[in-house]
Amino acid sequence: MPPVYTLQQLIGYFLRLGTLGFGGPAALVGYMHRDLVEQRQWISEEDYKEGLALAQLAPGPLAAQLAIYLGYVHFRILGATLVGLAFVLPSFLMVLALGWTYVRYGGLPWIQGVFYGVGAAVIGIIAVSVVKLTRKSVGKERLLQGIFIVSAVVTVVTESEHILLFLGAGVLVWWVRVPPRFLQKPATALLPLGTILAQITTTTGPGSRLWDIGLFFAKAGAFVFGSGLAIVPFLYSGVVKEYGWLNEKQFVDAVAVAMITPGPVVITTGFIGYLVEGTSGASVAALATFLPCYLLTILPAPYFKKYGKLPAIKAFVDGVTAAAIGAIAGAVVVLGTRSLTDGFTVALAVLTGLVLWKYQKLPEPYVILVAALVGLVVREVFVG
Repeated sequence: MPPVYTLQQLIGYFLRLGTLGFGGPAALVGYMHRDLVEQRQWISEEDYKEGLALAQLAPGPLAAQLAIYLGYVHFRILGATLVGLAFVLPSFLMVLALGWTYVRYGGLPWIQGVFYGVGAAVIGIIAVSVVKLTRKSVGKERLLQGIFIVSAVVTVVTESEHILLFLGAGVLVWWVRVPPRFLQKPATALLPLGTILAQITTTTGPGSRLWDIGLFFAKAGAFVFGSGLAIVPFLYSGVVKEYGWLNEKQFVDAVAVAMITPGPVVITTGFIGYLVEGTSGASVAALATFLPCYLLTILPAPYFKKYGKLPAIKAFVDGVTAAAIGAIAGAVVVLGTRSLTDGFTVALAVLTGLVLWKYQKLPEPYVILVAALVGLVVREVFVG
């Protein structure tokens, strides 16, 4: 069935989402479902769920991988490539500008004020997205509800996401719904993931800092599961502890920059790269982070497209999707404990959620802008 939209329209949408899409991976995947599946009906529910499952199974930034897969659905490699670039480029240019400002003016103290308000509003935005995703993809099936709850609890307790939990959820639903004789089907479909991961190796080379930046961030993009949640501690251990490229304050500022800019959270790698080695460092860090996730999306994509409609694969995908949404719900709690630090931030998060639930067509960027201004004023006047 031919698409009801053009590649240019899809690129335009992801340019806008990359420019105005706040809230990190949990919110971004919710925006894509709302806009492309529910409202525009450009992407089918099945294609979206397949993309979300693949993004959860493969390492790297969740939202970027889902965007790449959705570009692949109707326009194959060209669509995946252009959509991926459109989604990532706006936030990359923003962190370059912020990096230049940070270096030139010796830090960005106002970021903490902005993040004080934005962080609270983002929790409300994500919570609304999770409720909608849960009602749509988990529904009333007890098995999927159980998987959702377990995944959410594990994410809250461990503050990370676990690939084995996603795989186990997919296998469990598959075994319950489909007789075991179909066992070889999903193994065949998922084989490229293991093959690709096995072929990714680190190599030795020139000892320049740019080379080290490239290798380190390539590992971050290729081997870290859990997107925004898991990559932060990985980056901290390497950037601060192992290499000493940044100090503690600089790293915290880098994470704050990622949270107050739209697009994928892992674009913070571009900001870190800029602080370490200027524009060249930012470009190498961003490319090294996103190239593995691009390859780990487009290479298995044909298998998901070919086998995705089989009952066994659909059951597997449903299980992984339930676990993925549970992990996103758990991420709301984890992020909430860090962003909701007092009565004001709790109230702002609740108010944001209620407003967006009642006025579902209200653009989130307006909410983020108001929250940023309120956060600056309140932190300056009342918190100090």
